[in-house]
Amino acid sequence: MDDFAPLTPLNIPTPQRPMLGMTILVVEDSRFACDALRLLCIRSGARIRRADCLASARRHLQIYRPSVAIIDLGLPDGSGTELIEELTKASPRVEVVLGMSGDDFAETLSDAAGADGFLAKPISSLSAFQHAILSRLPPDRRPTGPRAVHDEFIDPDPVAYRDDLLHIADTLQDDQAAETIDYVTQFLSGLARSARDTSLLDVVETISKARQSGQIPMSDVARLNGLVKERLEQSPAI
Repeated sequence: MDDFAPLTPLNIPTPQRPMLGMTILVVEDSRFACDALRLLCIRSGARIRRADCLASARRHLQIYRPSVAIIDLGLPDGSGTELIEELTKASPRVEVVLGMSGDDFAETLSDAAGADGFLAKPISSLSAFQHAILSRLPPDRRPTGPRAVHDEFIDPDPVAYRDDLLHIADTLQDDQAAETIDYVTQFLSGLARSARDTSLLDVVETISKARQSGQIPMSDVARLNGLVKERLEQSPAI
């Protein structure tokens, strides 16, 4: 072996890890959704940084510029569309900015804010995740040559699901004002879809429809609170 042979750079994309060398900023307050994205990034070779609100994301962006930003539209301190607009108008621009949500109408809002694409929750397919990012890179940044397409689906950590439920239980206990109910239903819409919890999703959608007409259906909010507590009792902490 030639001792002076050049070493292969560690951050050059490979067919198995097409996102090597990329850093993805995930702006998401759900630990369950973040764990899914963490696993997808690991399988793809990308590094991941996480911010759980707009303020935290902006602090990150003062220090470094990621290759990709994936931004949930419903965040505890505002709408993710605000950050999408900021990033797509900034110079230099983040190469790929994707909106993300479990709400049916969210893709329209994401597109209007200028996002390059949209990820609908649940996000579990490795091939779909990679395609959503790689297909939107500038032509000179896309991996060349054949790429292995893995039809692989990931399962996030159930402990992260429990942590999200605890967060919502605490939030509902502390405050049941209209803004809080709106945040809770948005949060649980994505969580229930990701966990494929249809019973929880049905209650969330009932409350969301009532909120669209300005009502606060306290009986349904109480039912939601009961479902959250029931699931916490069924999934003891590990």
